[in-house]
Amino acid sequence: MAAENAVASVVEHGPTAGEYVIHHLHFWQNHASDAVLDMSIIHIDTVLFSVLLAVLTFWGLWSAARKASSGVPGRFQAAVEILVEFVDNETKGIIKNAESRKYVAPLGLSIFVWVTLMNTMDLLPVDLLPTLWAKLIGAFGGDPAHAYLRVLPTADVSGSMGLSVAVLLLCLYYNVKIKGLGGWAHELVTAPFGTSRNPLVAVLLGVVNLAMQIIEFASKTLSHGLRLFGNMYAGELIFMLIALMGGAFAFTGTGIGLAIGHVIAGLAWAIFHILIIILQAFIFMMLALVYIGQAHDHH
Repeated sequence: MAAENAVASVVEHGPTAGEYVIHHLHFWQNHASDAVLDMSIIHIDTVLFSVLLAVLTFWGLWSAARKASSGVPGRFQAAVEILVEFVDNETKGIIKNAESRKYVAPLGLSIFVWVTLMNTMDLLPVDLLPTLWAKLIGAFGGDPAHAYLRVLPTADVSGSMGLSVAVLLLCLYYNVKIKGLGGWAHELVTAPFGTSRNPLVAVLLGVVNLAMQIIEFASKTLSHGLRLFGNMYAGELIFMLIALMGGAFAFTGTGIGLAIGHVIAGLAWAIFHILIIILQAFIFMMLALVYIGQAHDHH
């Protein structure tokens, strides 16, 4: 509802700073809803850009593998080989099971490249794709004011949490695969506090151990996804605030300092944000490897 009021205000007198930010934080959804939690809502832009960048990730890695040669590598092949060797070494240090590494190492590489590409969408000018999308909607008779588009999938909590839940499912899979269903079930009720020969104490410890295991899985999954979301969401907001400086100059035509500040601040933050983009992708990949590695450990 707040977003709809903001759109109406924009149409009448142009956007205020708050209305501009609200509009850019609104997702392209399959339908509108006033419910606090509506599981039927799909953020189409998050799904679209996630899938497109996933396709680009796998196409790029496949292309590098297909064109790899034993001779002097080109720049692209050399860069991919360095990245593959780096991820493989990190995986060997965390996961001792050689059979598991055959699948986990490529998974870690895919996660790193995919999350990096998704994070990199934040470097695009704030209004570039949303403006083009609004014009396209208007060309087909739609209302450009309601043409919402967010291009940064990792700044959507549902997107980042979806990634972390996928890692959780892999951890559960490897727990069962490595330890067996019975072995893992035994671990759930005996770790971390052990058990007892006294039946009553054993039951009480089993309940406490199971609760601790559930809390551990839940906390790791939440922190894994929310860490990525929080950092990228904050970066996205800063780019919007910097864009407001240029917007103020464009609307008023005065205050040349705003325009200069917009360019300098935008360039400085973009350069610094490159570090955040890569670092957050690296942290997400490493935590995924660590959590999967923990699934291989016996307690």
